[in-house]
Amino acid sequence: MPAPNPETVGTVASFDPERGFTTGFRIITADERLRERRGVKAVLLGISGIGKTTLLWTLPSGETLFLDLEAGDLAVEGWSGDTIRPRTWQECRDFAVFIGGPNPALRDDQPYSRAHYDTVCERFGDPAVLDRYETIFVDSITVAGRLCFQWCKGQPEAFSEKTGKADIRGTYGLHGREMIGWLTQLQHTRNKNVWFVGILDEKLDDFNRRYYAPQIDGAKTSSELPGIVDEVITMAEIPADDGKSYRAFVCHTLNPWQYPAKDRSGRLEMIEEPHLGRLMEKIRGPVKPAPERMEFGRPASRSADTPQPSTV
Repeated sequence: MPAPNPETVGTVASFDPERGFTTGFRIITADERLRERRGVKAVLLGISGIGKTTLLWTLPSGETLFLDLEAGDLAVEGWSGDTIRPRTWQECRDFAVFIGGPNPALRDDQPYSRAHYDTVCERFGDPAVLDRYETIFVDSITVAGRLCFQWCKGQPEAFSEKTGKADIRGTYGLHGREMIGWLTQLQHTRNKNVWFVGILDEKLDDFNRRYYAPQIDGAKTSSELPGIVDEVITMAEIPADDGKSYRAFVCHTLNPWQYPAKDRSGRLEMIEEPHLGRLMEKIRGPVKPAPERMEFGRPASRSADTPQPSTV
């Protein structure tokens, strides 16, 4: 049997009848996947004034790019990192494709396509200038939503084809698609950490029950955001046993305060220190042992490897 060709190992070949040649899909082995450096994609939520922007001080300034949408850098005056300040939604899209690269699945007339990427690189220069940055700190997703909504209100989809009047449903539909596309583009930047900062709102439902949600125009972005990112962290003031309180990160979905939270890594405790640098080290740290399998809230009586009794 001939020795395998190292260039074709891990490749599945298929014939493309339209193009008339064989294409290959490379299989990424488990060892390769484990060696890959993958960035943390996370949302950081908190009420206004809780100190979200000041968390920049907990990140290495030389490796962090501050995407300042709020013009709220007074809280980090003296921070020595680099900053960019988009003022329009088009600039937000341009920076997203410059940071994340082109999406090969899109047509040339769509944002984040190869054509969009090439056009942006002509204006911004060599994207290798971004190699020095490990973390992109986006402050805030709330303002990004406002810029997006303002842009959407001027698009053809925001007006009725029959009457020519403004169609608020069309505006919100376009806004949802634009925001999800922008977030997904940044989320696919595999080798960088991306933190989306947002304001947390306290609301009441139809039964007068309190709940929390990100402050973003339109319901689509708020509802789909947790599924796009790896981590959802709420920065909150937690009451202590002595009657005082302290700031902390709430990281688990099931928490007694009902804050929005999610930990896809499985490495975080419910409460963590409000320090982004150490939090990311923990997220990328050793994997925790798998929890005991549960059945109806009780430990399973048999392991997955235990043969089941015959029903005959």
